[in-house]
Amino acid sequence: MTQLITPQLVTLDQNLGDSPADVIRVLAGKVAATGRASEVEGLFADAFAREQKTATGVPGGIAIPHCRSAAVQEPALAMARLSHKVDFGAKDGPADLIFFIAAPDGADQEHLKLLSKLARSLIKKDFTAALRAAATEQDIVDLVDGALADKPAAAAADSFAAPAAAAASTTTAAAPKRIVAVTACPTGIAHTYMAADSLVAAAKEMGVDLQVETQGSSGAKPLDPAVIAAADAVIFAVDVDVRGKERFAGKPVIIAPVKRGIDEPTKMVQEALAAADDPRARRVPHAGAEDQAERDEEEKGEHIGQKLKRALLTGVSYMIPFVAGGGLLIALGFLLGGYDITEVADKVVLENNFGNLPEGGLAIYLGAVLFKIGALSMGFLVPALAGYIAYAIADRPGIAPGFVAGAVSGFMGAGFLGGIVGGLLAGYVAHLIGTWQVPRWLRGLMPVVIIPLLASIVASGLMFLVLGGPIAGLTVALNNWLTGMSGASAVVLGIILGLMMCFDLGGPVNKVAYAFAVAGLSAGSADNQAPWLIMGTVMAAGMVPPLAMALATVLNKKLFTLNERENGKAAWLLGASFISEGAIPFAAADPLRVIPASMVGGALTGALCMATGVTSQAPHGGFFVFFAIGNLPMFIIAIVAGMVVSALAVIALKRFAVKKQVEAEPVPATASV
Repeated sequence: MTQLITPQLVTLDQNLGDSPADVIRVLAGKVAATGRASEVEGLFADAFAREQKTATGVPGGIAIPHCRSAAVQEPALAMARLSHKVDFGAKDGPADLIFFIAAPDGADQEHLKLLSKLARSLIKKDFTAALRAAATEQDIVDLVDGALADKPAAAAADSFAAPAAAAASTTTAAAPKRIVAVTACPTGIAHTYMAADSLVAAAKEMGVDLQVETQGSSGAKPLDPAVIAAADAVIFAVDVDVRGKERFAGKPVIIAPVKRGIDEPTKMVQEALAAADDPRARRVPHAGAEDQAERDEEEKGEHIGQKLKRALLTGVSYMIPFVAGGGLLIALGFLLGGYDITEVADKVVLENNFGNLPEGGLAIYLGAVLFKIGALSMGFLVPALAGYIAYAIADRPGIAPGFVAGAVSGFMGAGFLGGIVGGLLAGYVAHLIGTWQVPRWLRGLMPVVIIPLLASIVASGLMFLVLGGPIAGLTVALNNWLTGMSGASAVVLGIILGLMMCFDLGGPVNKVAYAFAVAGLSAGSADNQAPWLIMGTVMAAGMVPPLAMALATVLNKKLFTLNERENGKAAWLLGASFISEGAIPFAAADPLRVIPASMVGGALTGALCMATGVTSQAPHGGFFVFFAIGNLPMFIIAIVAGMVVSALAVIALKRFAVKKQVEAEPVPATASV
């Protein structure tokens, strides 16, 4: 196996800059210079993007920036001992020991295990002291190689799946409290394992038996069921969903980001001990809806508006993949077969094949196949929306009633409005039934038979008998209104949609506008292009903020910090891909200038799109789905116009608006990285 660190990858006692971006760029250059990465910029962009998600500074003056990148050809460790400390976000201050972990996208398990072992070694005080005392680059390499060859500091963290009897050998005769934990981070290389070892070490000092399951890149070893059953409480130090969460059902739980497991392990263990003795403590919910009372405890503090928003956004997020694939396939079908393909697609698909092509040849046949696949995918739009709204409310027992209610809505012509109502009905009915107290022998049937049956009858019955007809009428009226829009009314709608898309950059208001466009997309056709108009307007306006911020950093670099200028480089691609969130770092640092400027440009783009008939049959993709865009030249012109206006507006506001506040803003700008 290739040596992970060499003297050429070590930098000792040098000033590499004032920010994490400066340091990461230098270390990425070291990796590329040794031939382990194909390019510096690609590796830097991936590592810096990871740094922005979660700061990688940890207690003890250490930082571990890391990433997986397609630019990496061989796994590498680049280390720097800084003469000028840099703040990587640790609570105890800036860092002087920097380990940059660069892993390929397809890194093998052995390399990932070594990388995670290094991360765990960094919590050893004697190891970090030796790193600071090392005289040469080779000394650093020898120390790291030694750490990789030895077992991690807390060996128990690698045997978390051992039986309870084995764990008992480390406990005291006084039978201490038992805690289990799960640690996980998005990358799964460093924080996952450092949090595990920090929690184990803290618990050991307190005389607590704590065992951890690390759900990281080098593989997960599930905790033994006997260990979980014997535990008094659970700690989830995670930035991603816990795999197999149902195994911990009913246990008191402490949930926090993975970095807190590194920064405050003792506090987390203390909180878990307190929760173990508190009958009112938050608990891991059961998978079955018969334990919905525990879900209520988990969600306490949410008012009805928050719950509704969470449910609706969950439904939209699960619905989008159906629409994305379906919309693009339909667009490709039109591209190959023309709009008339809608009338002959069924016949062509059923009666023809590659050996018996229809009139019009291969293009018509492939167009019909693509259109039909897309149409079938779009057919799941309303059931998926309703099903996962119900899922967000009642967990898995709500899925089936929600899908059925969504199918009923589609059958009755109630569209996405009916899907929303049906999903909410199904979810709340399933939730209510799940609170019933039933005999123990009946509990096993509740989530798989009784709840889906009764909730389907109630929710779908109400849709058929009471709600479906009025909602269908409202849907028809809405479609007629949109279809008949032209001139000033269309422009006003474009302005409103543009303002909404740029107001909170991926937040609730943005999502409402986007969900409105996506949900109506399936109703679009050659004769009714209003839904496609709305989708084109929403997509174009949503692309403006990141593109505008990228342009502004080019037009006037001095108004932006180094981190913002780096974000600006990434924002070009994010904006071109219709990822509005690319402007969030700018808005977080300076919301009173960035958001109004973005809204002005977004409103202009929305108005131009609606006025000139720009359409989109694809729900996402930006410039990369050009083949699905109608009136592509005006689509581009509208975006460029909005981008330029927003960029000039934000520059003007930064120059002239409330100058004293501008001078005081570097602190929040740094905090947003």
